[in-house]
This record gives sequence, C-alpha cells and structure tokens, in this order.
Amino acid sequence: MEVKKIHKKLNELAATAICGNDISSSVLYVSALAIAFAGQYAWITLLIVSVVLFLFRKIYGEVVGALPLNGGAYNALLNTTSKRMASFAATLTLLSYMATAVISANEGIHYLHHLIPSLPIIIATIVLLALFAILTIGGITESARVAIGIFLFHLTSLLILSTFIIYFLITNNGIELLIKNWHFSENNGSISNAIFFGFAASMLGVSGFESSANFVEEQKKGVFPKTLKNMWIIVSIINPLMAILALALFTVPVLQSSEFQNTLLVEMGKHVGGKWVATLISVDAFLVLSGAVLTSFVGVSGLLERMTLDRILPPFFLKKNKQGSSYRIILMFFFLSVSVLLITNGNVKLLAGVYTISFLSVMVLFGIGNILLKVKRNKLPRPEKASWLSVLLAIIAVTIALIGNITMKPKGDLPSNLTIFLDYFIPSIIFIMIMLNRTILLKLLLNTIHTIFDPVRNFVFKIDKKILFTINKINSQEFVFFTKGDNIASLNKVMLYIIKNEHTKKIKIVLALENDQKVPDNLPLEIDFLGREYPEIKIEFVLIDGKFSPQLIKELSKKWNIPINFMFIGSPSDKFPYKIEELGGVRLII
Repeated sequence: MEVKKIHKKLNELAATAICGNDISSSVLYVSALAIAFAGQYAWITLLIVSVVLFLFRKIYGEVVGALPLNGGAYNALLNTTSKRMASFAATLTLLSYMATAVISANEGIHYLHHLIPSLPIIIATIVLLALFAILTIGGITESARVAIGIFLFHLTSLLILSTFIIYFLITNNGIELLIKNWHFSENNGSISNAIFFGFAASMLGVSGFESSANFVEEQKKGVFPKTLKNMWIIVSIINPLMAILALALFTVPVLQSSEFQNTLLVEMGKHVGGKWVATLISVDAFLVLSGAVLTSFVGVSGLLERMTLDRILPPFFLKKNKQGSSYRIILMFFFLSVSVLLITNGNVKLLAGVYTISFLSVMVLFGIGNILLKVKRNKLPRPEKASWLSVLLAIIAVTIALIGNITMKPKGDLPSNLTIFLDYFIPSIIFIMIMLNRTILLKLLLNTIHTIFDPVRNFVFKIDKKILFTINKINSQEFVFFTKGDNIASLNKVMLYIIKNEHTKKIKIVLALENDQKVPDNLPLEIDFLGREYPEIKIEFVLIDGKFSPQLIKELSKKWNIPINFMFIGSPSDKFPYKIEELGGVRLII
C-alpha cells in the first residue's frame, strides 16, 4: 500500500523568514537612499513609510483572508475584474521578482567581493542564483530552513551593530552630531521636496511585503496576517533606527557621498567596532541579500503556478517533482534572471527602475483590488476589513511614491526609471497578451493563411483535376490482343508488355473461333488469374464467332472504336494465311 506524502505547511517563523529576508534586507540601502534625498529628515520619511505599511496590513489581510490563494495582486484582481487586468498585475509582480533576484544576488556578491577580492562578480552571481534555484526545487520546507537561518543571523547581526553604535554614542556624546545634522541646511531644494523625494525613495524599503501573499497556500492557517505584522514591526523599527544612528555618527554630506551610499552599514560597523564588525555586516549583507533571492524564487513559483493553472501560461510548466515543486517554473525564472544579468553586463543598477515602479504599481493594484472586493464581493466572508479611508490613503500614498520615483532624476548618465521599466515591461506584457488572446491570434493566422493560399489551393485543385482528367482520358484508351488460345506464360508477357509500354486501364483478350473450334479448357481460368494478378488493368475476355482475318480486324476496330494500331497479336508462324501488311497495322508483341 502506497503511503501518500503529507505536504508540510509553513509556520509563522518560516513564512516570516522567507518574505522577511527580502523586506529586512532593505536596511542595507534604504536608510542611505533616504538620507541621499531627504538628508536629516530621512528618519521621518521612513516613519511615514511605516504608517503606509500599517495601512496595507489590513488591505492585504482583507483580500487574502477572503481569497486565500497564491498570486497576490493577480489573485485579487482575477476574482474581482478580468483576466487581462489580473495579468497586468502579474506581469508587474514578475518583473519585480526578477529585478529583486538579480539585484539582490549581484549586490550580495559585491559584499562578498569586499571580503574575497579575487571573486568573479558575474560568474559568482550566476552560481548564487543557481544554488537558490536548486534549493527551491528541493521543496519549500528545505527553503524555509535556510531562510530561517539567514533571517535569525541577520537580526542578530543588526542587534550587535546597534549595540556597538549605542555604546559608541554614549561614550562619545554622539547626540551633539545628531543635533548638528538636524540643523544642517543646503540650497538644493525645500524641505517639502526633500521629504517628498525621500519618501519616494524610502518606499523601496517595503519591497517584499507583497511576497507573503504569493505563497499563502503554503502557510498554515492564520499565519499570513502574522507575517504582515512581523514584517511591519521589522521595517518600522530597523529602518528609521538605522537612519537616526547614521545621522548620529556622520555628517549629512559624508552620508550622501557615493561610498556611504553603497555600504552604509559596513562603514557604520567599521566606525564603531573596527574591522571585525564591518566583516560581520558584510557577511550578513551577503546572506540576507541571498535570502531575498530565495524569496523571489518562492514567490514567483507560487504566482506563475497559479497563472499556469488559469491557462495564461502553457500547461508545460505545471509538471512537479517528488517534493511538490514546479521545477520548470523555477528553471525558467532562473534562466530569465541569468539572461537579464548578462544583458546588463552586471550593471544591475539599470534594473532599479524596473524594481521600483513594478512593486509600487503592484501595491497600488492591490489597493484597487481591495476596493473592488468591497464593491463586487461584499458578501464574501473575511477575517478582517480595512476601512475605506485607510484604503484610499494607502493608495494615494503609494501613488505619490510612484510618481516621485518616475520623476526622480537618475544618477549619472543612466536613463530614467520609467524608460528602463518600459524596456522590460512592454515585451513582457506583449507576451502575456499573446498568451491570453492566443485562440484569437491563431484564428487570425488561419484566416490570413486561407486568404493568401485559398486562391493558390483552388488553382492547384483545378490543375490537379484537369491533369487527372487527362490521365484518365489517356488511360481510357482500350487495347485488344487476339489470342490463339495462348498459355498463361504468353498471356503474362502480353500483360507485362502493355504495362511497360502503353497507357491504359483496359484490354480485351479476343479469341475468334470457327464453328468446329472450342475454347481451350484453361483459358478462362488463366485470364481470370491474370485479372487478379494485375488488378490495375481491367481484362475482358471476348469470344468472336468467325475466322480471324483482316476483315474481322477492321470490323471490330470500327465497332469498338479502337484504332487497329492498338490491336496486338503474337508472332505468326509460316502457316499464317495472311501477310502482316494485310492486317492494317496490327502490332506484334510476343
């Protein structure tokens, strides 16, 4: 008896770790990014983000609570609008995961490169992507164990760093620099502009919040809302705290320099604890960014599996291994990520626009999905509800952040975020639209083929018919063989001659008998045998009362409308009473 393997679902820690690695990895860059745009007001913008995320907790909780299926925004819109609108959200989510996987893997390897300078960046990034693809194929339970290890190590590393910083500030009167930074002024713009663009940049810190909704079916009952709460707490504490601590350690101009923008936490660790703390943070950065790669693989697997079940993607991708993983989806996502890495030649900062606009758009669409759920599926039971005011405020806030990121001036000579986003979004949405409308496109293709080739086909049909008519007309000509009662061997030679040399489907074998002559006993049977042997030729055996003569030949030629030159005889002996020329053109064939 075969024992069915029970599919284990994720508990609170495992589910939080998988999506938490993505959202908590933002601490490595979002504080520096917020300071770059908002300066000393960065911690305020990060707290505003925390408020927005608090509003989205209820929004996600209501939608996923009512529709507890994988797919996130795709699932929400699929059940409230059309498949086309849902596919639009799915495309954005897919691009967000792709950008997250490539950027996180590449940035993680860059941190490792600081510790191992000889490490080849692109090759190592591909290897890292491959490792997490293999891990995801091994099953979500195995993935969760790794995610938990990374998550706990990350939180521990941040706790150690915070402890060193606080001790350093207490012993070095760090409050003075914080106050000095608060009064720092520059002529690059107003406070409102600083907070606006700082908030837009700070919203990058919530990337990963949507991930839990994409693998909700893998979570135990009641775990999903807890993951949202845990992620909100992490973002609300860590990101503003690190911004405040950074402003207490360094001046704003130093924090806004390119060196600090890339490795802020490493520089903070080096400043307060020396090389070993910096090394710890570098290792932590590598691991937690790797965890964000894992989040992308797990999230995209749940999303694309749902899309495949809904027949947007080919059923080819539904094949699963013994661990229950849709390995073909994972492999496709791996090859997509590697191709993007190679196309950008390792300059993954080009993907920032894709990353930013995609996941912010997904959050807006999730808010819209919540509104549609309230309007169209109001009677559907749900464990919690978000108020109309909170939903509208959340959508407006994320829309503002989206506008800020679209209008934000890129650094250096990089193209705008919107330009980069459209470069990836347009081909992706075209592919999805083709899959959605493939039957219409196939019918259009069929009609086009008919329009082009039907005239040709009709022409060919007419020519074919005419040629067949000509062939049949040629083959309709009947031939005559005058036999003397020849044996089957001679008659077989006649048949072989006619098949090789004449175009016909009919032959009369004629035997002329005078009154005292009889038909040879075996002749009818032999002719019948030849008819079965050569079914392509119709053989007619004809008995004629009379003597074989030139006159008989002429009479039969006229009666049957068969030219004399289509009549055959065997070679006559010297006793034959007529000369060959008297027969009117009868041919000798044996």
